[in-house]
Amino acid sequence: MTKLSVNLNKVALIRNSRGHNMPDLMKVAIDCESYGAQGITIHPRPDQRHAKYGDVALLKEVVTTELNIEGFPSDDFMKVVLTHKPDQVTLVPDEPGALTSDHGWDTVLRKNYLIEVIKRLQGEGIRTSIFVDADPRMIHGAKETGTDRVELYTGPYAENFDVDHDSAVNSYVEAAIEANKSGIGLNAGHDLNLYNLRFFNTAVPGLLEVSIGHAIICDALYFGLETTIKKYLELLAD
Repeated sequence: MTKLSVNLNKVALIRNSRGHNMPDLMKVAIDCESYGAQGITIHPRPDQRHAKYGDVALLKEVVTTELNIEGFPSDDFMKVVLTHKPDQVTLVPDEPGALTSDHGWDTVLRKNYLIEVIKRLQGEGIRTSIFVDADPRMIHGAKETGTDRVELYTGPYAENFDVDHDSAVNSYVEAAIEANKSGIGLNAGHDLNLYNLRFFNTAVPGLLEVSIGHAIICDALYFGLETTIKKYLELLAD
C-alpha cells in the first residue's frame, strides 16, 4: 500500500492568520496519525508564512509515524533539519517568495550541489528525497547524486487529467520505471486529490508515498478531517 503523508502547511497558514495557536498544529498532526495517516509533512519557507522552522522541533516530539520536512536547502533550513533529524528531508528548488512548488530540480545541472547537500543529510541518518519533474533524464541524474528517493512533481498530471487520463500519466510511468531500475525509492506530490489519486496510484509502479495537503484540508471542510483521511487511504489501498 502506498503511504499517505499529510502536509499540514494549510493548517499552519490558518493558525498564523490570527496570531494564536488555533488550530494547534501538533494536535492536528496527532489526530491525522490516529485517523490512519502514515506520515506528516511540512514545508517551512523562508518567510514562514505557514509552517515555521520552530514547528520542526515540536513535531519531532509528537509524530510517531514519519516526519518529512520539505524545503530549499538554505543555511537556515539545513541548520534546523540537521539539528532535529526528521525521518525524511525532501529537497525542493523553490526560490524565496515562491507561492508553491511548481518545478523539480535539474539534477544534471545541479548534481554537484545536490551531492554535497545529500551527503550532509545522510551523514546524520536522514533519508533524502529530491523533488523532480517526471523525466527519466532527471531520474538518472538523481541517481548520480546518491539520493535515497525522488518525489515526482504531479502538478502537470493533475492539470491534464481531465483532458486524457492516459496521456497525463504516461511520463510518470516512464519516470517510475527508470526510478525502479535505478533502485531509487519513489514518492509523489502536488495537486493530487480524491478525483485523480486512484488512477495515478494504480498506474505508477513502485509508488511508496504521496504527500497531500491542500486538497485534504479543502475536502475536510466538507467531510471532516477523519473521514477525509480515510477516503484517501481507501484510494491508496486499491
